[in-house]
Amino acid sequence: MGLIIVLVFVGVFVAIALPLAASALTPSQSARQALATLHSALEGESLEARQQTIDLRKNDKLSSIPWLNRKLLKLELAPLLHRLLSQADLGWSAGRLMAMTGVCFALPVCIVDLRFGAFLPALGAGLVLCFLPLGWVLFKRSRRFGKFEKGLPEALDLMVSALRAGHSLNAAMGLVARECSDPVGSEFRVCFEEQNFGLEMKAALDNLLERVPMQDLRIVSTAIMIQKESGGNLAEVLDKTSNLIRERFRLKRQIRTHTAQGRLTGWILTLVPVGLGIVMYFVNPQMMSVLWHRPIGIKMMWAAGAMTVIGGFVINRIVDIDV
Repeated sequence: MGLIIVLVFVGVFVAIALPLAASALTPSQSARQALATLHSALEGESLEARQQTIDLRKNDKLSSIPWLNRKLLKLELAPLLHRLLSQADLGWSAGRLMAMTGVCFALPVCIVDLRFGAFLPALGAGLVLCFLPLGWVLFKRSRRFGKFEKGLPEALDLMVSALRAGHSLNAAMGLVARECSDPVGSEFRVCFEEQNFGLEMKAALDNLLERVPMQDLRIVSTAIMIQKESGGNLAEVLDKTSNLIRERFRLKRQIRTHTAQGRLTGWILTLVPVGLGIVMYFVNPQMMSVLWHRPIGIKMMWAAGAMTVIGGFVINRIVDIDV
């Protein structure tokens, strides 16, 4: 009797559960129609529109290798490298940059040591060349910031026109995000999207300043926050800010023109000893090899390198005028 009850229960359960499971696994007509509409919309979307889509998921991966990513997350240097790479817009990871730095250090050391049999010059060459990846990152970062600085006054003029036409500040930022080219458009687009998703204006502007730490943008952020606290005509404030940024940019270009000779002198005094040493080695290798085969020569090389670095630093400080 108990076996019959169990069989009846199992039969009823199968008869009820299987149709429900099938209906849950099989999409309904409305679900199929929604999926078809979504697929058709994605297929008809242009490539430019897909590129402008912002990924809202936070990606903190510093390397594609899992164990290296865990190690880098524990280092205090890794977030700084990650910030530099994001500001340079290179798409590298911090682990990749550190791996390239290691390769640029180890390869010259091995080549110079095997070729000349001198470890200290090989170590010096490795220490110099290991900064090439970081130098490239800083170069791309400075170029991107320069483009942002050139495009910021036009973006402010566009915001002034939108505000005078009756739009809000958030809508004016959205207009800048759509109309201005990168990197101004992309950075303002992120700021615009952060405000749309509930972030306060001050926090969004602070994030923008963290991504683009420039004095001109700091002036704009300060002007916006002061106007928000005290009131007033924001369009007029941004208009005067735009004129101020243009004057600062003109003055910086004028100073750069006047200090061109000093910067060129610094590069010549820094690179000529290295180039002259290489040429003299190819002309007379035995005479130049004395520098790394004798203790006095090694000391002279270290002293010459230190004085060259100090001289280049002093010249750079002289011609670097802060506006």
